Amino acid sequence: MQGLLKPIAAAAILSLAAASPGVAQEKRNFSITTGGTGGVYYPLGGGLANLLTKYVPGWSATAEVTGGSVDNLRLLGAGKSEIAFSMVDAGIDALKGQDKFKGHPVAVRTLAVLYPNRMHVVTTEATGIKTFADLKGKRVSSGSPGSATEVMAFRVIEAMGLDKDDMKRERLGVAESVNALKDGKIQAFFWVGGLPTAAVTDLGATPGVKIKLIDHSEAVAKMNQKYGPLYAAADIPAKTYPGQEAVNKIAVVWNVLVATDKMSDDAAYKIVQVIFEKRAEWAQVHKEALSLDMANQLLSNSPMPFHPGAIKYFAEKGHKVQ
Repeated sequence: MQGLLKPIAAAAILSLAAASPGVAQEKRNFSITTGGTGGVYYPLGGGLANLLTKYVPGWSATAEVTGGSVDNLRLLGAGKSEIAFSMVDAGIDALKGQDKFKGHPVAVRTLAVLYPNRMHVVTTEATGIKTFADLKGKRVSSGSPGSATEVMAFRVIEAMGLDKDDMKRERLGVAESVNALKDGKIQAFFWVGGLPTAAVTDLGATPGVKIKLIDHSEAVAKMNQKYGPLYAAADIPAKTYPGQEAVNKIAVVWNVLVATDKMSDDAAYKIVQVIFEKRAEWAQVHKEALSLDMANQLLSNSPMPFHPGAIKYFAEKGHKVQ
């Protein structure tokens, strides 16, 4: 499990000088698990580490590169991480000890609902793939092994009437998927991320490449029927990526920032306070931080229990989690 962690940015420890003489400050080190370098968790995690180190006296936070949500939740459960980014569907599986967490439940607690994660089914005009059904028999990346991309990809594939084994599957992160598609080693890939995702932007901007995003929003009803009301139909607007001329009809799921029940109420309160009150600064690393909204802090968006420290902050701002 240690191999899942690759340090990317260790923020410097702030001065230990207290606001008044003789008052000691709590010194805390936090590991924040994110995702791959081509996604959105990666810059947001680095930005969060900087914010916590900058604005909470005595704290030092480090962001880590991982395979994604599944890895992050496993690391939380093993006590090797204190804060993690995750998709809600993976978080529910961890809380219940099911699917990839069978026999190893994690006491997940939501700190904040962040932004909706968009399922991308990406190919290029050169592959000849025009519809979801055309993926049958093709070489396709379903996401890295430690990611929730793979979890949701399998659910979309099933709901669209195919089997995951109908494809010649690779298990690559988004940056690796883009490179493999450029090199002709795969013909399409699944990716769940925010808008825009840097690696997908890179693909669309590649000379001689015409990007194509495959519609699949009709999968949502069957996914919710089987797995609960976790998913919604949405769009990736035209022109989100270079060369993307049409609206892409997709499935979405919420992203959350999570901890476990072992985090103190005070620590959870301070984390939530920083991300809401320094949201504009956080958005300087990626604009999806602007999606953070008090109105989205609802059990319908994140069925995992909210941390008491988060609930306290929301209550002070006049918002009740329900």
